[in-house]
Amino acid sequence: MTDLTLAQALQKLRAREITATELTRAYLDRIEKFGPELNCYITTTPERALADAAESDKRYAAGTARALEGIPIGMKDLFATNGIRTTAASHILDNFIPQYESTISARLVDAGTVLLGKTNLDEFAMGTTSSTSYFGAPVNPYQRERRLTPGGSSGGSVSAVAAGLALAATGTDTGGSIRFPAAITGLVGMKPTYGLTSRFGCIAFASSLDHPGPIARTVDDAALMLSVMAGHDPHESTSAPNADEIAKQIRDSVGANNYLPLLQGLRIGVIKEFADVEISADMKRIMDENLQALQNKGAEVITVSIPNILDALAAYYIIAPAEASSNLARYDGMRYGLRVEGVDLIDTYKKTRAAGFGEEVQRRMVVGTAVLSSESYEVYFMQAARVRRLIDDAFLRAFDACDLIVCPASAGPAFPLADSLSPLEAYALDLFTVAMDLSGLPAVSVPAGRAANGLPLGLQVVGRRFDDVRVLQCAKHIEAIAALDNRPTKVMGE
Repeated sequence: MTDLTLAQALQKLRAREITATELTRAYLDRIEKFGPELNCYITTTPERALADAAESDKRYAAGTARALEGIPIGMKDLFATNGIRTTAASHILDNFIPQYESTISARLVDAGTVLLGKTNLDEFAMGTTSSTSYFGAPVNPYQRERRLTPGGSSGGSVSAVAAGLALAATGTDTGGSIRFPAAITGLVGMKPTYGLTSRFGCIAFASSLDHPGPIARTVDDAALMLSVMAGHDPHESTSAPNADEIAKQIRDSVGANNYLPLLQGLRIGVIKEFADVEISADMKRIMDENLQALQNKGAEVITVSIPNILDALAAYYIIAPAEASSNLARYDGMRYGLRVEGVDLIDTYKKTRAAGFGEEVQRRMVVGTAVLSSESYEVYFMQAARVRRLIDDAFLRAFDACDLIVCPASAGPAFPLADSLSPLEAYALDLFTVAMDLSGLPAVSVPAGRAANGLPLGLQVVGRRFDDVRVLQCAKHIEAIAALDNRPTKVMGE
């Protein structure tokens, strides 16, 4: 049963060919079997999952099933879950149990999903390989004897979905934290338009950059998840007023054949500035093959320019730490989380934060605090903000010439967790993804082929703001071209 896609599982549940309890037990069995090795969950909730599944079976029997009734999912451990430990993979929140529910998790609960547990991630979502987690790094299920990175920060979510330890999962994308891990684990990872999904109850990293989104095995599965997750939220000030309308469009597009004629006359842009960026030979081959296949289906491929896009990485690593410095100031040991007593208030702050935050989080907080200082604000932060605006304007001009943009989601396939990366080398992994977060554009990573060593690679489809449906429709064409077999039993070599 764990080889079923989300759409297939829903079909069988609705036809009463399987029960939600049977499906949930199948996933719980795999968590028990492979969970310790993959380390993709921080907290599992088997009792809650079986209770959710029993409720779903009652609803199917009564004819009151909801949109995702009985679908077992993983929840990235950034989303507050009422009564269930929420850690952000940090020691400072090691035993934090929220008394409220995030909007995203609440919507998925209301849609009938079954919560299997809270998935692992980089601490406070700060990282690219999930190695900064206080609970240890999750493992990529592909060629797992090599112990490859699943990417970050949503590494636990992609590991769980790719290995069949969840049917789908939530993620967050601040600099590429959904798309990069999805690309190197053979999954679909969708970063929606900024404001389409609510950030309420999602532990903040960088508020103007954080994008909650779905991770799944197919484009249709990701769209089903997103159609429930998306929507206007009066509790969240940056929630888009038209989010309910876009959510309905996404819901109506799932499984429909209206995506088939999409490519006739569609103008697909290729970013000129990325041509000089070093990528693997396999990534270049897959990019060329997919672009040619899209042209053969009627699309027109043109070159577009985003002149400052290679500066996006530098701008991001000024803006994101600055916002993180502000957001993480609340973790002081006074009201919740870890508390290490000192000789006075200031000493307590220092000792609590020194013990509670890991090295990467501390590094970004120091950088963020420095660029916000009166001496550096204009020189660094405002300059980064200006570059952000230049990139945004360049995307607008590019979309006057093309309808969608296609580019790599990573420079190459997954690499061993044991590889020692400097902070700058780790930051460079975000090169193909950060600009879309700075501009708030919808972007999806979709499996596009395999490297010579058998590992998956993904391409990224980027669209105008709120053109999420067309982004998913184009991704569905690439999915069909690649036809990657990402069934969990195949991935795990069973």
